[in-house]
Amino acid sequence: MVFLNPALAKTSGGIIGGIQAKSNWIKNMVGGTSGKLTDKGIKSFIARKVIGSKLADGQGLYLLITRAKTASWRIKYRIEGKEKSYTIGTYPQSSLAQARLELKEVKASLNKGRDPVVARRITMAQAAAHSESTFRAVAEEWFAMKEKEWSLTHHTKSKRAFERDIYKALGELPIESITPSVIAKAIETINKRDVLETATRILQHLNGVFRYAQAKGLCEINSAAPVKEILPRKKTNGHMPALLDWNSLGALLRAAEAARLSPSVRAAHRLLAFSATRISNVVQAEWKEFDLDADIPIWVIPRAKMKDHTRIGDHRIPLGPQITAELKQWGKLFGRKGYVFPSPTGNQFISRESLEKAYRVTLNMSGKHAPHGWRSAFSTLARDNGFEQDVVELALDHAHGNEVVRAYDRGERFTQRVGLYKWWGEKLTQAQNGAEVIELQRKVA
Repeated sequence: MVFLNPALAKTSGGIIGGIQAKSNWIKNMVGGTSGKLTDKGIKSFIARKVIGSKLADGQGLYLLITRAKTASWRIKYRIEGKEKSYTIGTYPQSSLAQARLELKEVKASLNKGRDPVVARRITMAQAAAHSESTFRAVAEEWFAMKEKEWSLTHHTKSKRAFERDIYKALGELPIESITPSVIAKAIETINKRDVLETATRILQHLNGVFRYAQAKGLCEINSAAPVKEILPRKKTNGHMPALLDWNSLGALLRAAEAARLSPSVRAAHRLLAFSATRISNVVQAEWKEFDLDADIPIWVIPRAKMKDHTRIGDHRIPLGPQITAELKQWGKLFGRKGYVFPSPTGNQFISRESLEKAYRVTLNMSGKHAPHGWRSAFSTLARDNGFEQDVVELALDHAHGNEVVRAYDRGERFTQRVGLYKWWGEKLTQAQNGAEVIELQRKVA
């Protein structure tokens, strides 16, 4: 349908002449009598910029000059007895060929009894949902939910594990498209680093993300569930390997001093040994937690970072003179701001795995002594040397069902812990120096 300037009707020949003129104009505009448009004809039509004018291509497809004087592709159709309009886009952003393809899709939708406008809205909604259901997006939602349930340490460590090991492989994939084989490949890559515990923990979290996605209707199956079959079974002894005699501990300390370790890993290893605290607390230690200039130097770990959340108050570790001096020197070199052991790779702090690998590979301690082994050595040797079990347990921040024991977490028991850590630091230093050196020192004295 074409609306022409009334002046065209005034050409010679009266009404017949006007009709003939209109026919000739249409032929010139559309490129012939077939009713199909050409780009040349479209450009001529648009150049006139007559608001409200229409140029048809046939089967309901036409161009409309809008109030903004743009050429908009429209399709006129009828469904359930009602005439409706379907908007495609503007020319030339939507070409003539693209508009005709869209017309075919609209016709196909009508042949199935579907309203093309409604069908497009559904498609757009599905596309939006698809873009919001990448694995990374769903995992971030899951982590946000778990933040209220988990400790700060566990939550931070778990998120960093996904950023390090999972998002590169799965992050941008739609979660419903991820198959067990894709997850298995990612988990196998992690386990090749000989970190079965890390691979197992990450797989547990993957199961949680997929169960969450299932509950929200974003995927039908938990693709992480079958992947456990590719991981070897954990050892059943349940105990971390630990050296429990002074000679072996001294040899380990000397080996670490001679080994090629990064400065942050070496310094973290020293704090781990002299504080006998958990590896997660060491790698995430912050300078604001330390008071090295107090009469009794102390490391105060916020309760939110500790494994046991049932106890009252932050965990206080009195620091012996040996490790205090080392920390002061470390602070002079790198400053006492932020994390104590910054990562050379650009992360905020060194990873737990970097410290574990140093023991397992560099120090050849696999199956002999793990970072956690310092806690076992501390507990065993302290009790063997007459320190009360309650004092030792409180020093390690072990959970207690006994309220009386919990009440001793202040006052005298802290004083006793000061003595405990002073003894521990002295014994480690003696062990590191070796029996020959100790004997020589005695003779000189």
